[in-house]
Amino acid sequence: MRGILVLIGLIALAVVVLMSVGMLRIEQQQGASMPTITFDAKGGQLPKFKAETGSVGIGSTNTTVAVPTVEMKNTTVTLPTIEVKQAGATPTPTPAAK
Repeated sequence: MRGILVLIGLIALAVVVLMSVGMLRIEQQQGASMPTITFDAKGGQLPKFKAETGSVGIGSTNTTVAVPTVEMKNTTVTLPTIEVKQAGATPTPTPAAK
């Protein structure tokens, strides 16, 4: 939206510059008038369309597939610690991630 407004502004500026140096002259050839409106409504016709579509079938079937299993076991690892020292308090080590 902002880009369109900038473009319109640049076009308006270019028209003003071209008119001021005599490169562009705009003259009105015919005056404007309001349209005349009559209310003579006649029956219309809607357009006709023919559409052909494909079909999609959705279903389910039972199939045997290989599924990996995950085994959990406890292992001791070393975690990094962070010491936070507040003013006047003793530092307490805390693990970085749990």
